[in-house]
Amino acid sequence: MARQGFVPYLLGNDFHRLAFVEFGNPAAPAVLCVHGLTRNGRDFDILADSLADRYHVICPDLPGRGRSEWLRDGALYQPPSYVIALAHLLAWLNKPVAWVGTSLGGICGMMVAAAAHTPITRLVLNDIGPHIPAAALGRIRDYMGEAPAAFPDLAALEAHLRTVHAPFGPLTDPQWAALALHSARPVEGGGLALHYDPAIAEPIRASVPMDADLGAIWTAIRVPVLALRGATSDLLTEATLARMEEDGAATHTVPACGHAPALMDGPTIAVIRRFLDGA
Repeated sequence: MARQGFVPYLLGNDFHRLAFVEFGNPAAPAVLCVHGLTRNGRDFDILADSLADRYHVICPDLPGRGRSEWLRDGALYQPPSYVIALAHLLAWLNKPVAWVGTSLGGICGMMVAAAAHTPITRLVLNDIGPHIPAAALGRIRDYMGEAPAAFPDLAALEAHLRTVHAPFGPLTDPQWAALALHSARPVEGGGLALHYDPAIAEPIRASVPMDADLGAIWTAIRVPVLALRGATSDLLTEATLARMEEDGAATHTVPACGHAPALMDGPTIAVIRRFLDGA
């Protein structure tokens, strides 16, 4: 069962609260699961439940998402700010962690893993790598502008998620329903909105999509890496996955999905667990 918590973090001259849910025994080895751009920590409920018999699994909501506080300045919604917030969570945990990061969560994980004296022991990168094509970034920018300000009900919100996140893979109806439930927040005047600050899109909309090169960060990582790729992903290309494998990463392609695998299916969870177990 998920337990809710918060940690404070200092960003600029303002303290904020970073929300998280945790599963399993706090004395067990830690696994930190960090979500993608518009998502929240509850995306990992199924994975966390599957790992909780052996691991202490912590799933934060990045700033501006889920139950975490919104930032006053939309320009701060960028990876360095997220890493600052997550560093406070790591300090609160005060123990080594394995990191599972989807997309943006993987970028943050790469940044932390590349740092000297990192607490990360193993790194799972879900559909993210050292090269991100401009076209994929443009697609993400476009879909962030398609969400209506409010949905009349949860069914309408779920229908939207099924469309924009179809690349997550063949999820079951209960899985889509759970994603919708944790993706909704009530809005004044009635209806529901997606559970994030609309201002998270500001830095993306303010820039022209260009190929992103994270090679300098990638080459500084010294911990074991498992790279997962959706079979039809436009963000983590086959060529980039091959480069990661050449550099020593374990790799796995998840069938029937694109960017990014939802990590809810048994076979993919088994791959992650074997990697975390050191098998």
